[in-house]
Amino acid sequence: MALEWVVLGYAAGAEAIMLLLLTMPGLGRLRKGLIAVTRNALKPMLSVVPFCLFLLLDIYWKYETRPTCEGHACSPSEHLRHQKSIMKSQRNAVLIASALLLYWLLFSITGQLVKIERMNEQIKKLKDERLDSLRDPKSRPNSKGN
Repeated sequence: MALEWVVLGYAAGAEAIMLLLLTMPGLGRLRKGLIAVTRNALKPMLSVVPFCLFLLLDIYWKYETRPTCEGHACSPSEHLRHQKSIMKSQRNAVLIASALLLYWLLFSITGQLVKIERMNEQIKKLKDERLDSLRDPKSRPNSKGN
């Protein structure tokens, strides 16, 4: 059972690194490549969502079926094991929440960066058309009415 938590931890780490690289200022030339890599990685990384839901159900099932240890009915070792189990469940729930949050942030930020890139291309295209029309007066319509 520990392997699935390791896999989820690595997935969350990869998402965090991609987010860090995408939002880091000063990477002008690399940004297009990073956006392309991230866009291509988003679909396979979508498998994190059902995986997290499965693990969340696993935590819930363990919570519902665990033996209760209240009062003096438990030995100190059983009480300690019970507390460790609760702490592990809480830690794993935080890992699930962070993996889902990081995926959502990565998806939305990548979408915004793609929109910004498209707008920059449109602005550049419009500027080039404007400069071409100013340089070549024959292509402009004559407003004097000759």
